[in-house]
Amino acid sequence: MPAEPEVPPEPPEGVPAAGEPGTSALPPLPVREVLGAGFTHGDREENARRFAAGGPLDVMEPGPVLAGFTGAAVDDGLPALDDDELIGVLCAARRLASWAASIELRAVADLNARRAAHAAATGDSRQAKHVADEVAAALTLTCRAADRLLSLAAGVMRLPAAAAALTAGRIDMPRAIVFTDELAGLDNVPAAAVATLVAPDAPGLTTGRLRDVLHRAVLALDPDAAKKRREKAQKDARVETWAENRGTAALAGRDLPPAEVLAADKNVDGHARALKDAGADGTLEQLRSRVFLALLSGRPLYTLLPGQHENPGEDDDGEDDEGGPGRGGGSPRPGPGTGPGGGRPGGVKSVPPGLTGSVNLTVPLTTWLGLTDRPGEAAGHGPLDAAACRDLALAIAAWPGSRWCLTITGSEGTAIGHGCAKAGHLPLGGPAPPGGPAPPGGTCQLPWLNGIKIKWLETGACGHARETFAYRPSPSVRHLLKTRDRTCSFPGCRRPARRCDDDHTIPFDQGGRTCECNMSPLCRRHHAAKQAPGWHLDQPQPGVLNWTLPSGRTHTVTPRPYPV
Repeated sequence: MPAEPEVPPEPPEGVPAAGEPGTSALPPLPVREVLGAGFTHGDREENARRFAAGGPLDVMEPGPVLAGFTGAAVDDGLPALDDDELIGVLCAARRLASWAASIELRAVADLNARRAAHAAATGDSRQAKHVADEVAAALTLTCRAADRLLSLAAGVMRLPAAAAALTAGRIDMPRAIVFTDELAGLDNVPAAAVATLVAPDAPGLTTGRLRDVLHRAVLALDPDAAKKRREKAQKDARVETWAENRGTAALAGRDLPPAEVLAADKNVDGHARALKDAGADGTLEQLRSRVFLALLSGRPLYTLLPGQHENPGEDDDGEDDEGGPGRGGGSPRPGPGTGPGGGRPGGVKSVPPGLTGSVNLTVPLTTWLGLTDRPGEAAGHGPLDAAACRDLALAIAAWPGSRWCLTITGSEGTAIGHGCAKAGHLPLGGPAPPGGPAPPGGTCQLPWLNGIKIKWLETGACGHARETFAYRPSPSVRHLLKTRDRTCSFPGCRRPARRCDDDHTIPFDQGGRTCECNMSPLCRRHHAAKQAPGWHLDQPQPGVLNWTLPSGRTHTVTPRPYPV
């Protein structure tokens, strides 16, 4: 008798049978325990199917089964998937890449361990010295790349929590590299402890935010080691140039003192804004880059204005200024010492050098008093050890045009209040850093606090106390918004808020309020994205933004916490 046809097993709930209308022709998902994995959103829709939001393949840990279904989705044609499932395939591919990377690192680490064991058994260490060369030959890498891979493998393997997160697809290789780099200065036991503490939150952090969190944890755990690491790095201070891959070039100072870097950045920003106010062409970022090069090359800044030339004796038409046809005997162009920061040609505002404007340095009060060495943070730079915070505070005090701002944070590190000292009311008189000279005025009695009026940020239900009926918010509201949201309010974007647009979540011309509860900083790129078809932005409470993308998936953004 002919054998009866085999009846395929029933797929688990939420997984359609192959060929069911409205689905791609994927095979049924085998019965398997589904574990949570990274690179997914927070949605957990009941009965979601396959790669759709919250579906079994959307949350499955990487491995041969997920690889098979992902490959089948590609083979059957990605156009057969809707947007939601396509995003699920994208997330699955990233988890699989992490899984594959973990296998590579484990293989490299095991090869290194075998060569070390051979050296210990035979007393001959020559093989052990050339493991990187074996890896380079096998993978067609340069010696430097192979050395880096060997170092990365050793670094990840000494952090069990980071290694497990990579294998499970909760972090990717760039995040694994951040773990190894930031924890390199700690011994194995404390490094593993910090990795265990941070790993659960790592899937929801960009590499930049993860670096900040780890750096802050290292500062809190071993401030002396962090300070020594910074001082050692500053001995390697250098200026580097390199060719970019788009035919351009780059110039950067590396391992420089944080306080001086922030002062230089403020100086460049002030000149760029002055030029923009005077009518210079280009975006603020383009003007910053031009100012940067002009200052370094010795070019007068007034030459960046329209119609100005570096040669003060030559006009736009090439004729000499002294009685030539171009000016009819008019006055000569400003000399090299004029322009932004040295005169006002063409109405350019003079910009004093150094830390101009408001500098938002968030320092725990106990750190400023010298009672603890808890890390602080400077807007535009990131976490700073206690000594660097004190250095920056003194740098702020050294420039009469700068203002000291104080941010008060809640238990979770989010800003709840903010105030700025009156002009010229500087935080002098604080305690000297350990081993440092006594500050002017002796022991700190915090007299500068008397000049700061704290404004409490709106949280929860907004009282609209600072609402204005104009399109543009008041300067004080703009400052508060950029304190609450230090970066662009799109997931993962790190563009500083001070370089972003003040966006109305509900557009002003559609009845949106000019108030903290309806405004947030958005960079030009994500401001335009918000206005694209299929994109929607909602702000249910001040500072909490829900982005709904064309795929239907929602991403929630909250203000980045300050150090606590």
